[in-house]
Amino acid sequence: MKTILILGGYGYTGKLLTKHLLTQTDFNIIIAGRNLDKAQAFTAKLNDLRLRALRVDAADPASLRPALQNVTLCLVAAPVTSLNPERVIHTCIEANIDYLDIQYSTAKINLLNSLAAEIKQKNLCFVTESGYHPGLPSALIRYAASKMDSIESAVTAGYLNMGGNLPYTEAVDELTEGFKDYQSQVFKNGAWTKPKSWDMRKFDFGPELGKRTCYSMFFEELRGLPQMYPTLQETGFYISGFNWFVDLIVTPLIMIGLKVAPKRSIRPLGKLMWWGMMNLSRPPYRVALKVEAKGKLNSEQVQVNARCEHEDGYELTAIPVVAFLMQYEKVRCPGLHLMGHLAEPNQLFKDIQKMGVSFIES
Repeated sequence: MKTILILGGYGYTGKLLTKHLLTQTDFNIIIAGRNLDKAQAFTAKLNDLRLRALRVDAADPASLRPALQNVTLCLVAAPVTSLNPERVIHTCIEANIDYLDIQYSTAKINLLNSLAAEIKQKNLCFVTESGYHPGLPSALIRYAASKMDSIESAVTAGYLNMGGNLPYTEAVDELTEGFKDYQSQVFKNGAWTKPKSWDMRKFDFGPELGKRTCYSMFFEELRGLPQMYPTLQETGFYISGFNWFVDLIVTPLIMIGLKVAPKRSIRPLGKLMWWGMMNLSRPPYRVALKVEAKGKLNSEQVQVNARCEHEDGYELTAIPVVAFLMQYEKVRCPGLHLMGHLAEPNQLFKDIQKMGVSFIES
């Protein structure tokens, strides 16, 4: 039986990952983190023989290395802001352990790319950029492409309205820090636009959410799609606005704050953004992602529109990761991979539906 060690396993997203992994797989799971009491309390609450708690300081190889013994895969659910990704990555390579993360970080991607040859040479499978976004956009595009003989355009859009009582977690710090390296290019007319060039367009998210103005946002998983599909002439990702306060006041403050005080401004500005999202957003509370694709099937022009939705953004981060791990042994391939590129998309979207995500195709 395979064993997964989850770094940050008692965090908000880590708990959701564990819940779905226990339901959908037969993996043994180690809940790991610096606070053993929290890890033990969580495992005791679930009361499952496949679970055990372990104190692990991810920043200390001497602590992490022995924890990886007899482990199949290290799943990093803790945000970049709370651990040292470089040490975790190097320790997994040294221990000959497969790796998967749900972190969003340009520095982490650059580090992994620099180690890609070593990862493949050691016959390891490292998967990064997993979850809702990044993670699902390229999987949705690959899903649409599977319905056509040739794909010509495929644009994705995200809607994020997480009002209510969702807790502030360090994942919000990571989201805030991501503004520091924000890029907005899209692939148009067979070429990428400039990294800082903005594009804006409207997307219809269905009868309940309606049409929303969305703004371009670049993810690394998009870069390789034109090579994957040579007929593709247009692709990109767009994100809708939150509300007037977050869009017009907080976002510019974050951009300025990260330039003036790159480290000290993350937490206070993140809390301000989260307060605005939780208190000033209006129902319906949904997290959605859609693809609008065009291409040819049997020499005829066709269009594929598909979208997935969930009420909880943390769930929509955890569920695709678990769906990927359900097919992990079948798709495992030595090297460095983006989740949206390695996952088999048709099975992925079937499995996320089983776990409560709405998936609508038209």
